[in-house]
Amino acid sequence: MEKLTSAKQFTEMISDSTPVIAVFKAEWCVDCRFIDPFMPEVVAKYEGKVRFIEIDSEQFSELVDQNNVLGIPSFIAFHKNKELIRFVNKLRKTQEEIEAFVDRAIEVASALEKS
Repeated sequence: MEKLTSAKQFTEMISDSTPVIAVFKAEWCVDCRFIDPFMPEVVAKYEGKVRFIEIDSEQFSELVDQNNVLGIPSFIAFHKNKELIRFVNKLRKTQEEIEAFVDRAIEVASALEKS
């Protein structure tokens, strides 16, 4: 998973035709650290289909505000500069739930390509 280095990088990435999953996290977030061990496996599973970008919510607070991120970790799927879907809840996220979200994001992006 790529770590965001600038707001410009974020804007460039989400405008791509490949779906982008933005993962908003923070160092102090226990639930964010919970997903760290299995996220490399998730990223590898979707290589070539989706790009993942990790966004430090503390460092990029303007992106948090701009994207109305109210809790972390938050997963937001983008495609061609548009938000597709998001996965946000107050519960700890499992690998299976994250993969189901990514699958759904790919389906939505594919449907938009066909329309």
